[in-house]
Amino acid sequence: MKARLPQGYGGGGAANLQQIARQAQKLQEEMDAVSTQLETTEYTATAGGDAVKAIVTGKMEVKSLEIKPEVVDPEDVEMLSDLVIAAVNEALRAAATDKSERMEKISGGLNMPGIF
Repeated sequence: MKARLPQGYGGGGAANLQQIARQAQKLQEEMDAVSTQLETTEYTATAGGDAVKAIVTGKMEVKSLEIKPEVVDPEDVEMLSDLVIAAVNEALRAAATDKSERMEKISGGLNMPGIF
């Protein structure tokens, strides 16, 4: 007596593998397109009531840093340094969060280490 698989199982091994491969390729293409778009996206954050403004790209690179002259106090360089760090870190967090959310939307929540 031969064992039979329930309906919908088996019988399409090679075809199923090809379909999975096509889906994986499509997913990779979508992820590549989003990654390219994210790399050119700019994220802006401010600190100290807009005294310091940082703009970063999706590549996690600082594109520009604007400091209002009135916050430049030679007696308190540490405060300026803190404001710069806060603005840059907030902009980087925004970029990372956006990337994570967009990739999760594409992958349907799948955890694929090394892909993104």
